[in-house]
Amino acid sequence: MAYVLIHGGGTTARFWDRLLPHLDQPALAVDLPGRGDKQADLATLTVELEVASVLADIEAAELDDPIVVVAHSSGGLVVPGVLAGMGDRVSHVVLNAASIPPEGGCGLDCMQPRHRDGVIMAVEQAQRDGIVLTTPGPPSDPESFRGAYGGEPLDDDTLAYVVDPVRCVRDTLHHYFQPVSWLAAPAVELTYILNQRDRPVPAALQEEMLARLPRPPTVVRVDRGHLPPVTGPQAFAEVLRRG
Repeated sequence: MAYVLIHGGGTTARFWDRLLPHLDQPALAVDLPGRGDKQADLATLTVELEVASVLADIEAAELDDPIVVVAHSSGGLVVPGVLAGMGDRVSHVVLNAASIPPEGGCGLDCMQPRHRDGVIMAVEQAQRDGIVLTTPGPPSDPESFRGAYGGEPLDDDTLAYVVDPVRCVRDTLHHYFQPVSWLAAPAVELTYILNQRDRPVPAALQEEMLARLPRPPTVVRVDRGHLPPVTGPQAFAEVLRRG
């Protein structure tokens, strides 16, 4: 058995560093394209290309079956494609506040309306101006991140961990416009971790998204903000073990 860990937007495989020591099985934390040493054009990066990258990493790692796929936030957009490509090798999927669009929808459908509208307007303006718009990357003022995720404000060590440039990076906005479908994904056990004090992805939005899954998931509600693998890695690992 092995875990495959898929990070969310604006971060890298290093997002999972605090979780890894608590896992009871081997784990592969992947970098999506444009992260780490994976070159990619952030202006044209698609969910399809991200899926292909994850599948290639899994193949190269020669992991023992069964595989448990764990995805955080917008990392959920690549999960159905990974499942379709892995067939019966995956036994379980664990989704943490993960993006689940309506069938054939896209990542924009997984955002709060004000965020979605802001992204659409900003990208359209950038196209008119002939520039490539990305997520901001490391903040000039780290304090702006201390309470941004909901839950308890990040302590100094955790704040430094989150904004470290090895984890906080510029990221594509283009993939949020790409269609996502679960129709080709095989039936596997699903768990959705719902972060009840999540600020970027409020609990009500998570409830909407988990209801879009092709089968009812096991729902684990935790009293945390958006980053339980970072703020409570031991408890997060225990959820994985119970699954």
